[in-house]
Amino acid sequence: MINLEILIIYKIFKLAFCSEFFKFIKRDYKLAKYYKNTFKNGGEKMKLTRRDFLKLSISSLVLSSFSLDLSSVKAYAKELRIKNAKEITTVCPYCSVGCSIIVYAKGGKVVATEGDPDSPINEGSLCPKGSSLYQLVNNPYRVLKPLYRAPYSDTWKEVSWDWALDRIAKLVKETRDKYFIHKDEKGRVVNRIEAIAHVGSAALDNEECYILQKLMRALGIVYIEHQARI
Repeated sequence: MINLEILIIYKIFKLAFCSEFFKFIKRDYKLAKYYKNTFKNGGEKMKLTRRDFLKLSISSLVLSSFSLDLSSVKAYAKELRIKNAKEITTVCPYCSVGCSIIVYAKGGKVVATEGDPDSPINEGSLCPKGSSLYQLVNNPYRVLKPLYRAPYSDTWKEVSWDWALDRIAKLVKETRDKYFIHKDEKGRVVNRIEAIAHVGSAALDNEECYILQKLMRALGIVYIEHQARI
């Protein structure tokens, strides 16, 4: 004769770490009612209410969890993308809230991102834009090379990073040398350049903004703005 309690414990043991557990609760209750009305215990029908079933299910789950075989869970963990990945904490680049994000990198490539639960700012939560930060790096439409449009041209062409950086450095130096202001109209030393302006990107984090601010100030640039405020 099948013991009802053993049947329920077996089902909970089988589904304890399965995402389908709560889906089968209702079906198992109907199954339990069937066995209640089919088998006798001491010559009398067993009395089992829905509340009793849930109590028994939860208590059985707690008791059986101490002896569960976690081999299937361990096998699943081996397949996780973040297994053996390096954790790097950074700041979301999209807005001024400054949510903390954990970046998982493996082999020099970002494999996953998630909110940092230790951050007092976002406590692990992220908005839709922050949650999709992974796609900012791993995106087939991401532009990987500089695009250059010559003066008076209406087309863009790909150029190398070396060529682009050399041209930027050349134009910055030529403009700074030509328009650098040592003293203002009152004779005060100002050491600034008003012919160059800098606009920050919304995709920069705090560390990158700090470095850029140091560079712009060292060049004497006074017109410094950020894209998010325009």
